[in-house]
Amino acid sequence: MKALQATTAYSSGVGISSIGVPPLTPSRCFRIVAKVEPTEKSVEIMRKFSEQYARKSGTYFCVDKGVTSVVIKGLAEHKDSLGAPLCPCRHYDDKAAEAQQGFWNCPCVPMRERKECHCMLFLTPENDFAGREQLITMQEIQETTANL
Repeated sequence: MKALQATTAYSSGVGISSIGVPPLTPSRCFRIVAKVEPTEKSVEIMRKFSEQYARKSGTYFCVDKGVTSVVIKGLAEHKDSLGAPLCPCRHYDDKAAEAQQGFWNCPCVPMRERKECHCMLFLTPENDFAGREQLITMQEIQETTANL
């Protein structure tokens, strides 16, 4: 399922596109943003994958479990919308093409080759932000991302 995002602006009762229009004051602008959450099944799949890969690669999750949770949910959202766990921490001009190409699908090539995780999901023990855990629960993911 794809993430939905919509923006609507009203001026003098007439709907106008916000593209190329000067910023509107809050009293004249309404913004509607709807984001579809990844399925619980995909989050669970990516949670288990992350734990398994951390153990296999000798890496650890960030000391701030919120970082780990956001990345896992981002991977799950891309798995749902693109069919592949495309790295959620990078900008892509064409996400579908990048997912098909596979270079940035988790674990990405830099992670597999050099243990370099741009997202800070998999951290080597000497990294200052590495925690001591290779496990995260669904409850931790839900709690740390509840207000996002």
